Amino acid sequence: MRLLVTRPQPDAARTAAALQKRGHQTLVAPLLRMEPLEARFGLGPWAGVLATSANALRAIADHRKREELLGLPLLAVGSRTAQAAREIGFRDVRAADGDARDLAALAASTFRGTTRQVLYLAGANQAADLAGMLGARGIRVRTAITYRMNPVAAFPQDVVAALAEGRVDGVLHYSRRTAETYLQCADLADIRRAAMCPTHYCLSHEIGAALQAGGAADLRVAARPDEAALFALLEGV
Repeated sequence: MRLLVTRPQPDAARTAAALQKRGHQTLVAPLLRMEPLEARFGLGPWAGVLATSANALRAIADHRKREELLGLPLLAVGSRTAQAAREIGFRDVRAADGDARDLAALAASTFRGTTRQVLYLAGANQAADLAGMLGARGIRVRTAITYRMNPVAAFPQDVVAALAEGRVDGVLHYSRRTAETYLQCADLADIRRAAMCPTHYCLSHEIGAALQAGGAADLRVAARPDEAALFALLEGV
C-alpha cells in the first residue's frame, strides 16, 4: 500500500523503514516536532521513575541530573519507551506493555508502601492523568515536564499533492494531537475531503474519534496501543 506516516521524528523514519521492509510505499510528514525543555526534577529522593513516551527520555539524555536517576527502577508504558530508557543508561527497566492505566497498575504494585515520591517524566500535553491515578492509590508523584510537542504549520507540498490526487491508501496515526494537526493541515491546504478518503489506521479509539468527527469514513483501530498491533491492521490480521 501507499502509506502516510504522520508521527514525529525520529520515530517516523524508523516506522517508514519498517513499512518498506513489509513491501509498502511510504510518505513521511511528521506533524509534531519535539522541543526539549529544562526539566526540574526536584530534590528527591525518589522511589523510581515513570515514562509514557520515548521523547520524555530522549529529552533528558543530556540533563545535568540524569546520573541521579539511572540507578532507579524505571517503569515504561511500552517496549519502545523502555528501549529509549535503556539507550540513555537506565539499568532496571520494566514495561507495562499497554496504556497509562496499565502503567499505573504496574507502578501501584511496584511501589506499594513506599513513602518516597515517584518521578514522572512527562510531556507538556498529557493524554492521561497518571499522577492522579496513582495518587488515588496512595502513591505520591512528582511530575517533571521534559519536552513539548509543537504542531507543524502545514503539510509538505508532496503530501498535499499525494492526498489531493488520491495517491495515499492509508494514513497511520499515533496520537490524538497528531490526528488533530492532520485535520488542521488538511483545512489549510483546502483538501479536507481528499484527506479523509484514505483508510485511517489509529493506535487508539480516542484518536479514531477525533478523525471520525473530522469526516473520516474508513477507520481501523489497533487491538492494543502499540505499533505491532497497528501493523497487524495493515495485514488484515
